[in-house]
Amino acid sequence: MSSELAYTPIDEIEKIHARLNASFKSGKTKPIAARKEQLLHLAYMVKDNAEALRKAIATDLGRPALESNFLEIDPLVREAVDAYKAVDKWAKPEPAPFSINFAAMKPVTRKEPKGVVLIISPFNYPVWLALSPLIGALAAGCAVVIKPSELTPATSSLVASLISRYLDPDVVTVVNGAIPETTRLLELPWAHIMYTGNGNVGRIVATAAAKHLTPVTLELGGKSPVVVDPKTDLKVAARRILWGKTANAGQTCVAPDYIIVPEEGQEALVNELTAAYKQFYPNGAKQSDSYARIVSERHYDRLKQMVDETKGSVVAGGSADADRAQKFIAPTIVKDVHGDDILMQSEIFGPVLPIVAVKDVDAAIQYINDHDHPLALYVFTNDAKFKAKVFDNTLSGAAVANDLIIHIGVDGLPFGGVGPSGYGANTSKFTFDTFTHLRASLDSPGW
Repeated sequence: MSSELAYTPIDEIEKIHARLNASFKSGKTKPIAARKEQLLHLAYMVKDNAEALRKAIATDLGRPALESNFLEIDPLVREAVDAYKAVDKWAKPEPAPFSINFAAMKPVTRKEPKGVVLIISPFNYPVWLALSPLIGALAAGCAVVIKPSELTPATSSLVASLISRYLDPDVVTVVNGAIPETTRLLELPWAHIMYTGNGNVGRIVATAAAKHLTPVTLELGGKSPVVVDPKTDLKVAARRILWGKTANAGQTCVAPDYIIVPEEGQEALVNELTAAYKQFYPNGAKQSDSYARIVSERHYDRLKQMVDETKGSVVAGGSADADRAQKFIAPTIVKDVHGDDILMQSEIFGPVLPIVAVKDVDAAIQYINDHDHPLALYVFTNDAKFKAKVFDNTLSGAAVANDLIIHIGVDGLPFGGVGPSGYGANTSKFTFDTFTHLRASLDSPGW
């Protein structure tokens, strides 16, 4: 599959913006029937082209087909179908709570589409993180421009081609490109911008949006910790943590960034992690057909530098068989890591797992609270008091006990960060709400 990506001419971007604005103002996106038609087409688009999408993702990320099905393709089809079934209810005007003073005025909240919105999606889940926000935007009745990542050219090119075939081009358009194209997009006024990616670019997006008073949803990631109770089932914890860290080669915004464990439990946990490692990759991860690759040489270089310069003790993996040509970094477990280590200075966003040993759970909580609020916080324990202590005394986008990552696929739960890990929420109805304006309405009688 070709990995060439044709960039959208910069002088076409303003014309695309104007065309979609004209389309939105015509009212064609607003009828529920029109929204449902686009949602159904989107569901069939993903379902009909699942194999092509898997191959494109494999070209860009070296990701196994099973992971792409589980993490992107199957959830998208389900989400689009669910939105198709629910949009009538979601969009229905909502009566205000009864009040004898205003009952005759029939107070309701109307659910209005915001307008033409911009979705900027990242490389790590190039199908799901481009199309899941699109589902909510279409359900809300908006027109949409999607800017996919240039780091996944095969997938971004395919997504653009499929959208032009399956969806109304006056309702949804893809703009492909890099920094110049994104900069031009951000110079234009939008009804809402949803950006998923790193915090540095998130700040650029928010600054540009502020010039037009454009509301923004930012999903920015961060260093998501895993607090491990030494008294829990460490075998189960180790297997789940290792899976969460190696899925998509660790390139997941809610992947466990590091483990923090009371020092009494570090060695036992390391033993279980290395045992799980050998079971997951009996012939080494490089020979495994169940392990993805790093997206680019630049990201490979960053991760290899981390592995080479850590002052901790590498107990599994390492850089001995690192391969720049293949963009391969082995899953790597590092114990005895301290707060000033290179592994603890920024989000790792790769398959390197540092373990920080602290005195006790209070010290773990203190360490977490001394740093930015993470996108997710995980705890492994069978002790309800231990779990409550961690959750009640920290703040994060999500708080999950005894598992990792899967909360983003649970119906009815918001997905979003807090503080430097982002703001706003999306997935399913939360995305519909994000792209919907709540419009107060009264109909006062004439008597």
